[in-house]
Amino acid sequence: MDEGTLRLATRGSVLARRQATTVRDSLSSRRLDVELVEIETRGDRITDELIHRLGRTGAFVRALDEEVLEGDVDAAIHSMKDMPTEFPGDLAVAGVPERAPAGDVLVTPDGTPFEALPDGATVGTSSLRRGAQLSNARPDLEIDPLRGNVDTRLEKLLAPSLQREHERRLNAESDEAFDEDVSFDRTTDEWFDDLTELERNALGRTVDSEYDGIVLAEAGLRRSGLFDDVETERLERSRFVPAPGQGAIAVTAADPDVIDLIRSRIDHPPTRIATTAERTVLAELGGGCIAPIGVNAILQGEYVHTRAQVSSTDGETVINDTRDLPVESHAEAAAAFADDLADRGAADLIEEARERAEEEGGDA
Repeated sequence: MDEGTLRLATRGSVLARRQATTVRDSLSSRRLDVELVEIETRGDRITDELIHRLGRTGAFVRALDEEVLEGDVDAAIHSMKDMPTEFPGDLAVAGVPERAPAGDVLVTPDGTPFEALPDGATVGTSSLRRGAQLSNARPDLEIDPLRGNVDTRLEKLLAPSLQREHERRLNAESDEAFDEDVSFDRTTDEWFDDLTELERNALGRTVDSEYDGIVLAEAGLRRSGLFDDVETERLERSRFVPAPGQGAIAVTAADPDVIDLIRSRIDHPPTRIATTAERTVLAELGGGCIAPIGVNAILQGEYVHTRAQVSSTDGETVINDTRDLPVESHAEAAAAFADDLADRGAADLIEEARERAEEEGGDA
């Protein structure tokens, strides 16, 4: 660390920059300047592949941590759910700030609740876990791939309905298509002026698929500043168990002095305990990003209430269980919980997912 300056690596997406800014602001002081350094990762470069086909867990992580290990930056900022459970021994999770909401939300153009989606509705997601959970809850749904930054995904969702509305208004105003039965209280220009920036961008987007809804992490939607711009419904976490570490940020570092500095200023012990339990379950199960695995933990007094869910990729088979882990031995208890899940069939489901990933050309 240069005298008085801390350099933090971050991805360059809007969401990553917003996460990094919150960490920077928490660390900055009169005696310490904090600089953000944008790094492009493999996951950023490969935009046409689903996340589970990008290779081993860490497609969005490795490039940043390599900068830390090489000494080019002092620390790196990650979405914890993107982090592999194993990483170089010289590297440590120096800080875990207080977590944002951990669950998923359904976003629809008009606020339609999940249970009210029409039969055969198309729901977009890039996540194996979300796809399996959606299929289990509603086997009638069509699950379609969807990648991109948060704003890109929202624009793809909103584009068709906004474009139809725009065309209706233009047709109603034209002499050739004038219809006395169609009237609007605002002109097309006035309607356009009232659109949000997100909606205006969506209006000009070309899309190949039309979605009735998409599923996103609530934390990402909030950190992107777009939560209030769309219609959302929180999905029940007992059925739609979030990914391990979802909603949490991790700051990795290698230098002991940097680790101590970051931990003293931003670490939130309840979040660290809960996410440690989640990631321990994931590590013991060994599913990485190739299997539909959800783990969510909440610190409740002397116990860490932990729910784990392992599914077949089609969502037909689900192992879903909870356990209260003692705080003083939460990591060891989480490992034992994972072993029990594995013995009850979770290991078989993960192996089936691994074989399927290998058949599809993924690196399991």
